[in-house]
Amino acid sequence: MIKEFNTYIDGIPLEFWRDLCREEGELKQFKKGEYFLSSGEVCKYLGYIESGSFKYVAYTKKGEEKIVGLETVGGFVANWPYCLQKLSSPVAIIANTDSEISSLSVSKIIKRMDEELDFDKLVNLATKEMFYTIYDRIIDLYTKTPKERYEKMLDRCPRMFEIFSLKDIASYLDITPTHLSRLRKK
Repeated sequence: MIKEFNTYIDGIPLEFWRDLCREEGELKQFKKGEYFLSSGEVCKYLGYIESGSFKYVAYTKKGEEKIVGLETVGGFVANWPYCLQKLSSPVAIIANTDSEISSLSVSKIIKRMDEELDFDKLVNLATKEMFYTIYDRIIDLYTKTPKERYEKMLDRCPRMFEIFSLKDIASYLDITPTHLSRLRKK
């Protein structure tokens, strides 16, 4: 499902990153609502989602949650590229359901980057692909109506409502839950 929703996965060598997390990392469990990363912390791990789902949450000055990203089985969790630069995360990453991830420390990733030139190319490729996904999302927020964004999301990922709450999906689409309910009825 993640390939349907987060298109950045299409352009990167998924197997390499997944295998790296599985072979050199460790399996960690997260309960629904548990933080993989808190806002303001430096991300120390990259994780491949074996089961479950996660949401990326940014907070307004008033403390309101805004969902800026969603990930599920077959996707990755990390605050990329902030983690590589050891910068504080502007978002929290929270388990949306009970979940398992194969987690690898960023320090191991950086060590591999120093040892292997090709690894550096993989990091650059992943960053580029994520940029295009995010850029397309920004363009959609400025040029598409809420209905068009909703329909595009449904076309790419028809099972979204089975995994994420209406409230989280509405936040991700930058509309109210009431507006999303109306769109679903049509």
